[in-house]
Amino acid sequence: MGSTSVGFSGNPTVTQASTGATTPGTVGLSNYSQDIQNEVNRQVSLASLPMQELQNEVTQLTSQATELSTLSGNFQTLQSSVASIDTANQGLLSASASNTNVLTASAGAGALPGSFTVTVSQAGAFSSAFSSTSVTDPTSQGLDAASIYSLTANGVTTPITPSANTLDALVSAINASPSAGVQATIVNVGGATPKYELTLQSTSYDNQPITLTDTGSSTNLLTPLATGAQFQYSVNGSATIPSSTNSVTLSPGVTATLSGAGASTVTVAPSGASLSNALSSFVTAFNATVDEIGKNIGQSGGALAGDNIVYTLQQALNSIGSFSTSGSTGITSLSDLGLTFDTKGHLNFDPTVLAGASGTQLTTLASFLGSATSGGFLQFATNTLTGIEDPSTGALPNEITQTNNAITSDNQLIAQQQAQITQLQTSLQAQMSQADAAIATLESQQSFFTSLFTAMILPSPQQLSSL
Repeated sequence: MGSTSVGFSGNPTVTQASTGATTPGTVGLSNYSQDIQNEVNRQVSLASLPMQELQNEVTQLTSQATELSTLSGNFQTLQSSVASIDTANQGLLSASASNTNVLTASAGAGALPGSFTVTVSQAGAFSSAFSSTSVTDPTSQGLDAASIYSLTANGVTTPITPSANTLDALVSAINASPSAGVQATIVNVGGATPKYELTLQSTSYDNQPITLTDTGSSTNLLTPLATGAQFQYSVNGSATIPSSTNSVTLSPGVTATLSGAGASTVTVAPSGASLSNALSSFVTAFNATVDEIGKNIGQSGGALAGDNIVYTLQQALNSIGSFSTSGSTGITSLSDLGLTFDTKGHLNFDPTVLAGASGTQLTTLASFLGSATSGGFLQFATNTLTGIEDPSTGALPNEITQTNNAITSDNQLIAQQQAQITQLQTSLQAQMSQADAAIATLESQQSFFTSLFTAMILPSPQQLSSL
C-alpha cells in the first residue's frame, strides 16, 4: 500500500506510511519507538551484567598482577643484597700497605691474617727503542722495502708481516701480535716539518733490548732508547726475588703491586668496611619491601588487601629480621651487628658497631653470618627468599602465574559473552523494528480514518460562511 495524503482545510496533512518502506533493524517509525528502543536497551543491559562483572574482575586482577610484579622486584633486590653480604663476609680480610709509594696490596680467597715486610731493592723498568729512519707520510711510506720483519723483545723473537709496506701497517701488525711483547706507536719528531718515527716499549719488566730486522738483512732498524730492568724484591728477609711483572704473590690470596724501591709492611687483617656497606644496602632493600607490603594491609589497603600472599610475604620478612642463634660467641642476633627495628618494622643500621669491632669480633661475626650454603643467617635468609622468589616453586611467581591465568580465562569468557550479547542485540533490534513498523502502519491508518470521518461530519468553512 503506497502513501496516501488527504488534505482538509484547516487541518494538517497526514501521510500514511507504506509497509514496504520499513527497514529491519531500525526503530523510530511509530510514536512508541522510543519505548521500544528503551526495552531493547534494557534487555541488552541485563544480558551484559555478567560480562560487566567479569570486566570488573579483570580490572581488579590486573591491579593485583601489577602489585605482585612490584613486590617481586622488591624481593629480588633484597635477594641481591643478601648475596652481597655473603660476598663481603667471605672477603672480610683486607690488606693494607704502610708505604704505598713502594707497593699496594690486596687480599682475596685463601688469604690468612698475617704481616709481610717487603723490600724492593730495584724498581722495574721497560725497555724502549725508536727507528733509525723516519718518514714524512706514515700512510704511504715504510721504514724500508721489506715485507716481513723479525721483532725481538724480552728475549722472544716474533715474525711480523704488515698488510702493506707502510709505517701505519707495520705498527698495526706489531700491536696485533700477542707474542710481540711490545707496544708500538708513531711519534712525530720533526715539529712543523713532519718526521715520523716508530717507537717501541716492552710490556714486561726485563733487561733485554728490542730489535727489528727485515728478512733480507741482519741490520737492526732500531736505535735503543733505554734498557729495562726487572723488579728485585724480598719478603720477610728472604733472598732477592726477580720479577718481570709488577704484580707478585706474597702468600696464597695476598697480592702486591710493586711500584718503586723501598720497604713497606703489608698487613692482612679482618676489616668490616665492605660488610658494613653490604649491610647498609640490605637495610635499604628490606625497608623498601616492608613499605610496599604495608600498602596492601588494612581497610584502605591496595590491590592485594586481604590476600593471603601479603601475610606470607610479611611473615618471611619478619623471620629474616628476627633471626637469632643460641651460640655462646656473644653474637646471637642482627642487633649485635648494629641492626635494630623501629616501631614501624623498619630496620636501622649503626655502622659504628662494625667500625669499632676487633679482628676477633669480626671473625665471630663472620661465623654468625655463615654463608648461603653453610649455615648461619645467610643460609636462613637465602632459603627464605628462595621460597618467595624461586621461579618454579616460589610463592610470588606462583601467585603471578595464577593471576595472569585468571585474567586470560576471564578475557576469553568476556569475548564469548560479548559475541552472545551482540547476537542478542541484533536479533532484538530486528524484531522490535518489525513491531515498530507494524505499529506505525496502524497509527497511520488510524489517523487517516479519523481525518476522513471528521471531514464527513463537520461542515467546511465555506459551508459555514454561507449560513
